[in-house]
Amino acid sequence: MKYLEIDPKEAPLPLLLEADPSDKMIKSYLPDSWCYAAKSNGEVVGVCIAKRIRDKTAEILNISVHPNHQKTGIGTHLLSFSLKKLMDKSIQRVELGTGTFGYQLAYYQRLGFRVESVIKNYFLENYEEPVFEHGIQHKDMLRLYLDIGPSGE
Repeated sequence: MKYLEIDPKEAPLPLLLEADPSDKMIKSYLPDSWCYAAKSNGEVVGVCIAKRIRDKTAEILNISVHPNHQKTGIGTHLLSFSLKKLMDKSIQRVELGTGTFGYQLAYYQRLGFRVESVIKNYFLENYEEPVFEHGIQHKDMLRLYLDIGPSGE
């Protein structure tokens, strides 16, 4: 597996849609983003999209691993690689939004992310179609953060 930074335009839309079901949302955050990828045999099997949102803060907007490669550690390695690359860009804090339950929340918390706030009705107000996981509709978003770099190591 090779981990590298690629042009966001090279990130396969079907892979991004695995993590974010709205191509409209994806197209809104891809410009001016950083894209980190996991490649196997020249094929992108994982992506992490991040964007600077304040001076020393970036937001992870999408992280996805192809279903055939999930639960193999690729996502964890890709996120670790992405965090190191963000530190190289003088990022000291990483934020992200996720649902209030499910695999993704546990994944981020295992990696040290902490809950900062709740955005009520986020998924209801920002997605045209309802977003379900395990038969439960996502309504609210949790905002998580992780301090990295000199002040967060």
